[in-house]
Amino acid sequence: MTWLTRMAVILGASLIAPCLLADNLVGLWKNDDQPAWIEITFSDGLGVGTVVRNDKNSQAVGRVLLKELTAEEGSENWIGQIYAKPLKSFKDAELSLAKPNHLEILVKVGFMSRTVTWTRVDALPNSENVN
Repeated sequence: MTWLTRMAVILGASLIAPCLLADNLVGLWKNDDQPAWIEITFSDGLGVGTVVRNDKNSQAVGRVLLKELTAEEGSENWIGQIYAKPLKSFKDAELSLAKPNHLEILVKVGFMSRTVTWTRVDALPNSENVN
């Protein structure tokens, strides 16, 4: 393999890798502690997580919870921003898949940090099947 061919393969892999990682986040996720669901999508390399259902706050549906999600270089994690309702602003967040269908979102504000966990679901449940 020539030097030029190797460089083309490396360049191609580095451009494709973030897209492949993004596929790991795409889909529906249910908050482990609340009756809330988000859908994560990616467009042009940036991810967004939108509330698609919230049984405690129906007005939250359609709001952006996560934005500017990108694959973190050199790891299988993502960085982005999450809306912190008590602070009424977006804060930096680190996202990781602890297990294939178990998303952990770590938010740090000053000396405090909080991890919010979400589980991948195939579809939104009927109203009677919530939990």
